[in-house]
Amino acid sequence: MNDTLSLRQKAQRLDVRLSRRMWVAEQPSLLRSLAAVLAHSGDSWFWGLGLLLVWIFGSAEWGARARWMLAAIFVTALAVFAIKLLVRRSRPAGAWGQIYRKTDPHSFPSGHAARAVMLAVLAFSLGPPWFAAVLCIWAPLVMLARVAMGVHYLSDVLAGALLGGGIGLFFGWVMPRLAFLL
Repeated sequence: MNDTLSLRQKAQRLDVRLSRRMWVAEQPSLLRSLAAVLAHSGDSWFWGLGLLLVWIFGSAEWGARARWMLAAIFVTALAVFAIKLLVRRSRPAGAWGQIYRKTDPHSFPSGHAARAVMLAVLAFSLGPPWFAAVLCIWAPLVMLARVAMGVHYLSDVLAGALLGGGIGLFFGWVMPRLAFLL
């Protein structure tokens, strides 16, 4: 039992140490500005609003994509919320991202990472290929930015990526079977 706790403590220390090496939130620079933009680009309200506009004003094909993505974002948010309530890991200390710290004090798993990876994986099922390629480049950048800005540990974004990838695969499998719903 002590060996397990010791191994767990060592893993947590390594996680914190690696995450801190990536932090740029307190260092004004072009890299910090880019990381801040990327960190915010995964916000659920941003994607929700954008997809709602695509649903309303886009073609029928893009409207269908938007509906599936909105449904998958909702399921992802529920899964992340449930895990955060169970784990209750506090976010890293820091000044940047106060809106995240106030509205959601828990960091594990990263909802932004889960959402970004889920959208990237789902884009392979939804198409077109260029859309999937863009999201596959964007998703890891969001993950890195969340750690760089000090609102997540590296393990938070990795767990979020695994969760989001699973949900994306699930929706990719379900969509052809339930296409009549959306």
